[in-house]
Amino acid sequence: MQSLKTEIERLYALGAEAKQDKRAMETFLEFRDALTRGEIRSAEKREGRWQANAWVKQGILLGFRLGEMAQMDDGGTLSFVDKDTFPARRFSVDDKVRVVPGGSSARQGAYVAPGAICMPPMYINVGAYVDEGAMVDSHALVGSCAQVGKRVHLSAAAQVGGVLEPINATPVIIEDDVLVGGNCGIYEGTQVLRRAVLGSGVILTRSTPLFDTVKGEIYRATAEQPLVVPENAVVVPGARAITKGKGQEWGLSLYTPVIVKYRDEKTDKGVELEDLLR
Repeated sequence: MQSLKTEIERLYALGAEAKQDKRAMETFLEFRDALTRGEIRSAEKREGRWQANAWVKQGILLGFRLGEMAQMDDGGTLSFVDKDTFPARRFSVDDKVRVVPGGSSARQGAYVAPGAICMPPMYINVGAYVDEGAMVDSHALVGSCAQVGKRVHLSAAAQVGGVLEPINATPVIIEDDVLVGGNCGIYEGTQVLRRAVLGSGVILTRSTPLFDTVKGEIYRATAEQPLVVPENAVVVPGARAITKGKGQEWGLSLYTPVIVKYRDEKTDKGVELEDLLR
């Protein structure tokens, strides 16, 4: 992949002039196919720490630069207009991915592993990585470059934000065996570590402090690090009182996510996906 990486970086550096390079489209299509197969990823865990692969994000942005607007349709009544470099993926039985009828879509350049389940309507954007046995439920979104681990359940209307730019920024990471409840929002490079459980309606961003009532800690993002949800944490929506000004006078409070416990046997029984669903 080193030669592909070098070519992508060269073409990206050309800016708008990349469209004049005769090898540009061929290189991009090779890159896109590797991304779709999961052979390259926009972020990887190295030495225990998630890091962005900036050149992969450059390749995705290069695709938008090279693409032309094109009319697309499904052969029926639906039609779309988008860059021709990122058409919708066409799944087959050989992919071993269950895509249930009803309006779901994944872009070329999104990896969806065998054994994944896609419930309608859901959307997986370019650069995303959805690993084996994951379920992307109805109205759920997996944004650009988001990394979703094995056996993750993204419940109905869960939103996993995309982080395509800046190219050095680590995207949203959801590690193996995480349950993301309905109507959750995970944004701005937040990392949810193994076996964590996010209750319905939890919102996580860089500006959201996470209060751990079990360990007596408060977790925050820093200039160098995103917000990180610990392994096995069970997070629910909470509130904290405003202690200044009119907010205090009026008795107002602000939303905040709260860790109320860590996973135990009772939690496991409540969140496990039935094998029959797979």
